[in-house]
Amino acid sequence: MFRFILSFFGGIFTALTLAIGMTALTVGAVFWMYGRDLPSHESLAQYTPPTISRIYSGQGQIIDEFAQERRLFVPASDIPDLVKQAFISAEDKNFYDHEGYDLRGIAAAAVDAVKSRGRDVRGASTITQQVMKNFLLSGDRRAERKIKEIILAARLEETLDKEKILELYLNEIFLGQNSYGVAAAAQTYFNKTLDDLNAHEAAFLASLPKAPSDYHPVRQKDRLLARRNFVLREMQENGYITKAEYQVEVDAPLESVQNGDFDSFKAELPPRDYFTDEIRRQLSEDFGEGEFFTGGLTVRATIDQELQPVAANALRRELEQYDRGRGIWRGTRKTIPADQLGTEADWRAALADLRVARDIDLDGQWYPAVVLEVGDTSARIGIEGVEEDEDGHFITAEDVGWARKRLENGKLSSTARVAGDLLAVGDVVHVRRMTRDDDGSFVRWTLRQVPEVQGGFVAMDVDTGRVISMQGGFSYQASVFNRATQAKRQPGSSFKPFVYAAALDSGYSPATIVIDAPIEIDTPQGLWRPRNSSNRFYGPTPLRTGIEQSRNLMTIRLAQEVGMGIVADYAERFGVYDNMGRFLANALGSEETTLYQMVAAYAMFANGGERVQPTLVDRVQDRYGRTIYRHDERLCYDCEKPTLEPGLGPRIISNRDQVMDPITAYQLTSMMKGVVDRGTASGTVNLSVPTAGKTGTTNDAKDVWFIGFTSNIVAGCYIGYDQPRSLGKGAYGASLCGPVFQEFMTRAVAKYGGGPFEVPSGGRFIKIDRFTGARLSDDATGPSVVAEYFRDGEEPIFGITFDGGFAMGADLPLFDEVGSGQGREVTTSTGEKAVVGPKANFGTLSSGGLY
Repeated sequence: MFRFILSFFGGIFTALTLAIGMTALTVGAVFWMYGRDLPSHESLAQYTPPTISRIYSGQGQIIDEFAQERRLFVPASDIPDLVKQAFISAEDKNFYDHEGYDLRGIAAAAVDAVKSRGRDVRGASTITQQVMKNFLLSGDRRAERKIKEIILAARLEETLDKEKILELYLNEIFLGQNSYGVAAAAQTYFNKTLDDLNAHEAAFLASLPKAPSDYHPVRQKDRLLARRNFVLREMQENGYITKAEYQVEVDAPLESVQNGDFDSFKAELPPRDYFTDEIRRQLSEDFGEGEFFTGGLTVRATIDQELQPVAANALRRELEQYDRGRGIWRGTRKTIPADQLGTEADWRAALADLRVARDIDLDGQWYPAVVLEVGDTSARIGIEGVEEDEDGHFITAEDVGWARKRLENGKLSSTARVAGDLLAVGDVVHVRRMTRDDDGSFVRWTLRQVPEVQGGFVAMDVDTGRVISMQGGFSYQASVFNRATQAKRQPGSSFKPFVYAAALDSGYSPATIVIDAPIEIDTPQGLWRPRNSSNRFYGPTPLRTGIEQSRNLMTIRLAQEVGMGIVADYAERFGVYDNMGRFLANALGSEETTLYQMVAAYAMFANGGERVQPTLVDRVQDRYGRTIYRHDERLCYDCEKPTLEPGLGPRIISNRDQVMDPITAYQLTSMMKGVVDRGTASGTVNLSVPTAGKTGTTNDAKDVWFIGFTSNIVAGCYIGYDQPRSLGKGAYGASLCGPVFQEFMTRAVAKYGGGPFEVPSGGRFIKIDRFTGARLSDDATGPSVVAEYFRDGEEPIFGITFDGGFAMGADLPLFDEVGSGQGREVTTSTGEKAVVGPKANFGTLSSGGLY
């Protein structure tokens, strides 16, 4: 009997041993099979998670941020213990004890799955396993993935310490609202740093990894509150907080940015604009889009935050003034169906969902609004972000008399007399407050619209190329296309200084005489007869007067004399074009370029001819704080000295190329100063410091320009339709862009000052008559006297006339337009007759162009 019992239990033991052995062998085989060809867990030791790239102003203020995943990386040593404890309590309370996996948790999850027949499948992953799943594996719930996860987790625990694993987890995990990692989530939900979080807020964040969309702080508030309190209870049971602390924290209300309890961090960021978006475009090209959006770059922008709004408003003001002058109502061309206007909550929700510009601040904030009711004379509106009052908000009849509406047949209606002539129920419009000038009190809501005409503006430092202001259109949210850097437009007469620069470097002087008379040119397209903007001809005229009054015919003759090859070389040297066509019409600015390139080229006139590389960025640092780009490469040996002699600043040694002779640069600057003092820009540009510049107007005024500079700041503007068409009669560079330049530069001069343009060494001043080019005595005075700068060793020869080699058109009137009694008739070098004398009316606006 004993032997039988022994044999029975021996059989059972053998069976169990074999079963255990087979199980172990099977498990070992499974783990061996799935352990082959797994991703390398060792790479996580060098892992750098995708993080936000941020753009800062020169004053250190964040002005924009870019990211594919909104993540702020924080080392484990800088993550507060309270935050770590909250996540450990919620996700893996044995984190510091296990070796990467929790067998008891896996077994419990398996039992639950069997009991529910697969309906209740819950995870039993440790934090280490979740790290492996997030970084190296997929997120499916197949057994194969779970086995691989356990294998990798065990290996990772042998490679990295617990704090490094926790660091990876807390920086990588998705916590909803496009927030990755605890630092970004703390900012998103509470607008706080990790150090400022209390226990219930840390528990709030620790509640989210399970399913962020199922624990929304507004839509699923009760569910999130229950989960938060569960985490707090776990923290108390694990000894991380006391019972008294638990009671205080669990009684705290569930507060969040999304629920309106805190201001959003986004409120501290200005709306994205053309400046920061252009930085994004340029750095994505330089460093790669992936690196820019994930590399955690710190970008120090060149923007002047005080002057940027001035630039935006100056351009917006001129664009809106032109648009309202045309008097055509377009609105936003968006409507809200009547069935969505029933209640205030309905129309506010519908309006919030519409994509309309919300970044316009011109004489006050512009608000999106919807027409709720149209009465006999006025229209009642609902305004986004403005509370309803008892009487309501209205657009009155007196605010629509400036506009006409385009009818379905394409024709314009008569001028509106009541609000209903322009507006219908459901129309979405822009409005702003009209206030009294004397006390700022509210008058009424006034109807506005984003202009159809567009434009661009750029201002930069003439010595460094640092762009201090840029505006690429009326509203970034209305159109992200940057017309300052992306729009290729004809510069018109604003290109002429490059023709004159080529001439001055080729032996001409500001006193050189060039014939201003009709020209006929045979082209493949037919006979080309360019003309001056004034439709008048002025005979032999000095170069200075030619550029001051923007004489097209003189410019063409000069370009022919110098050679378009040389002119094109100069334009390419200054960066206006990469490969300019050698066509004579291009001397008048018919080839397209960008405002950004033109302003940078003018900066080289202003700084004495040194090359300028325009930039929107001073410096770029990587995620570790290492500088990987710095714009200003000039040498400053004195900057290394601990002290300097009293009254002396550090010497900065320029290592930039000399693009043009300094004397040529000064001569050209002096001539362009005449454009502002008495030429085509004299009626609109009038600053307190010496200013030089050039107007530009193309064929039929499709584009108008003005680019000007003081001794330290250069700024330029262009205005035109995106699909080029005429701006109409009276549209000139001086009349439209001049006021934009004047408004901006008035503020810029007040901040940065300005002074006389620096006169280079190696020359002398000689007084001439600016009408005839004749040499005058050193003591000559009067409105026709100007002191020109000539090179030493170069004895100017006065009286020689250049005509470019063109014959006169026999069938064209030569000087009838000038009128009689205004000058004397002379014989030119070609034997033709011309009139010399005070012929031009220098108060007349004449910006030239392509014809």
